Amino acid sequence: MLEELTDGVNHKGLALFADPVHQYIPFVVPVKEGEKTEKDLIDSPYMQRLRHICQLQSARWVYPSAEHSRFQHSLGVMHVAGRFARKLYPSLSRVLKKRCPSEPFIEEILRITALLHDIGHGPWGHFFDDNFLIKFKITHEDISQQIAIEKLGDIIREIRRGPSGKFKKDEQINPAHIAFLIKKDDESKKKDLPQWLTMLTPLFNGIYTVDNLDYVLRDSYMCGVAIGPVDLERLLYYTDFTREGLTLHRNGTSALTMFLNTRLYLFSNVYYHRTTRAIDLHLKEIFSDTMKYIFPKNPLENLDGYLKLTDWSLLEEVSGWRRSKVKKKRALGEEWNKISNRQVKWKMAYQGTVSIKEMEVGKTVIKEKDWKDRIENNLPAQLNDLSFQVDMASQDPRPENPVKMGQMQIHIFDPATGKISKEHLKRLFEYIPSKVFLYRVFALNHQYDRELSEAAEKALWSEGNQTYLKTNV
Repeated sequence: MLEELTDGVNHKGLALFADPVHQYIPFVVPVKEGEKTEKDLIDSPYMQRLRHICQLQSARWVYPSAEHSRFQHSLGVMHVAGRFARKLYPSLSRVLKKRCPSEPFIEEILRITALLHDIGHGPWGHFFDDNFLIKFKITHEDISQQIAIEKLGDIIREIRRGPSGKFKKDEQINPAHIAFLIKKDDESKKKDLPQWLTMLTPLFNGIYTVDNLDYVLRDSYMCGVAIGPVDLERLLYYTDFTREGLTLHRNGTSALTMFLNTRLYLFSNVYYHRTTRAIDLHLKEIFSDTMKYIFPKNPLENLDGYLKLTDWSLLEEVSGWRRSKVKKKRALGEEWNKISNRQVKWKMAYQGTVSIKEMEVGKTVIKEKDWKDRIENNLPAQLNDLSFQVDMASQDPRPENPVKMGQMQIHIFDPATGKISKEHLKRLFEYIPSKVFLYRVFALNHQYDRELSEAAEKALWSEGNQTYLKTNV
């Protein structure tokens, strides 16, 4: 959409990134000495650090071409956010009237939030959240918020121009507003914030967002996975703001269901690929002890040190541990060497898939530990000492309750009746499960696959209670 930004005449103040997904990504550069722009944020050490954080964690060991980074993804999300801003601004300003800031301001706050949304990620992305940050009761979003406010806040406050033009004289971006949009489900601050800001939240925390629209397109392209189309153009065209909030025209619902099915496919076949999960199981065994040596502190208390913690720095550090005089480090180094050389420790012996619809007709989902205990109880007596691991992952293709989604809520406009409602979503999602659970059993070899599969089946379908399911993506 370069013509929209430049009118084909004046290119001053804009530069381009070439991108395999979006072709070209415009970004704002200074036109005079001392001016702060998007370029300053992109060139900051905290953004450049994301070049060394892989987008697909362990999946890159499965898909050879999936070597793209969080940096590339963040630029893509910024671009998608800018496109949504320009499309949505006319409807947003109609709803809010005089309470709506200028179009360049809205565009820029969305673009900056999108650019910085992943800036707090650590090595191995979401795996790092679930296996390290969890002990501090924080996520990468908390770190992203703090970086945006403390480390990049001065730059953000000085930005006065977006790709579409200059802000109004009295408009200044508040880094705390960026932090609010970054943090998902942060309802506590909503009452103290301007309406225009809270109305933007579904673009970052919704069914289809500027984030997931880029990563589904980007990850499938980089992995070389043949999946159904993601019709970004149609979703963009049929999305608007109404008094009810973010609203999708009924004519755009086919593109939405297509996107949700594509995303589900990607989770099942890339993010939750059996080898990806097997590598994560191996990583879990050594990650906590590794971090005790490399970075034992809460990143929120040491952002300068965190700046140097990346996938690359971690792998470089552990590569020398095999020669360490410390026995524990030497043992960890051996395991890291196996992972780096793709010597997969765990082999999948069993896989079962359960949807929420199956649970509704009597089948149940049990807790990971309970399932493992039941498998052990169902194994032949001679296999009591068999070493195996269980792995459970879940994906929510669409909201479990489409009419009660909080900040994520979208509405559907029906041109036949002229009505805007949430109820249409129920019919729209009728054939898409609200949850899909993947149950897997891994062993050190395939010698006892049949026995493990039989025991897993018996354990999975015996009586149990609903479980807590944690995923790494």
